[in-house]
Amino acid sequence: MGNKEIIRLIRPKQWTKNVFVFGPMFFGGALMDMDSVFYSLITFIAFSFMASSIYCFNDIIDVEADRKHKVKCNRPIASGAVTMKQAYTVMAVLIALAFGLTSLLPDDNAIPTGIVLLFYLLLNIAYCLKLKQFAILDVCIIATGFVLRLLAGGLATDISLSRWIVLMTFLLTLFMSLAKRRDDVLIMERTGEAPRKNTIHYNMTFINQAITITASITMVCYIMYTVFQDLSNGHYSDLLYLTSVFVLIGLLRYIQLAVVENKSGEPTKVMLTDRFMQIVVVLWALSFCIIIYC
Repeated sequence: MGNKEIIRLIRPKQWTKNVFVFGPMFFGGALMDMDSVFYSLITFIAFSFMASSIYCFNDIIDVEADRKHKVKCNRPIASGAVTMKQAYTVMAVLIALAFGLTSLLPDDNAIPTGIVLLFYLLLNIAYCLKLKQFAILDVCIIATGFVLRLLAGGLATDISLSRWIVLMTFLLTLFMSLAKRRDDVLIMERTGEAPRKNTIHYNMTFINQAITITASITMVCYIMYTVFQDLSNGHYSDLLYLTSVFVLIGLLRYIQLAVVENKSGEPTKVMLTDRFMQIVVVLWALSFCIIIYC
């Protein structure tokens, strides 16, 4: 087992999903607080290690199915580049590192953050073993994982979260997960084979309606957040609602990619490759920072 195989096994490209742990610091107006930045960074790395341990476990559980897949057969375990014992070892080391990093947080924050990490681990083990076979529940669990990232970031920095931010995070990631399931349905319709066991319980009509509903409610939650902010953090602004324009454009672009261009297979890939989405996200972040921090 070489370093290249280990890197492929732990999928560091997927660590971009863990930027959600920086949400409390960003929305809470603590972007210039070095302690908050440090604690958020520690939590980001811990969550990245924990998420990678789940990728290891998922590949262990799905090894037989992956060997029959024309693309997934090249994964380290399925291809034989990494043995099952080695994969379990890497998984155990990553879990230990994740929990170990929480010790760098303040005493009052370390235990709650560790509990969130533990819950994330157990939830995803259950997901890999059985829960991912149930339609709707599977995407809800994925969305819950992102909420846990947000909660961990808040607990690590001792920043309270707006209920609207929590709801918006769940709905936004549910929206993207449904868009990814739409790609699975397209593959099933084209090849006659379901990429996942639960794909047969989805169809294009349901997915399109679900995407529309979740996108709409996500937009409402963001607007509610900008209008009903928590005044206790001292970063209230009457102009924050203006950033809703970029959120709306971003949602519409993602729907366009999913429904018109059929490019919604991997949310991380979409964010890293679509220039339009990148520009919208940057403009949203800049406008938010200018309004809140300047």
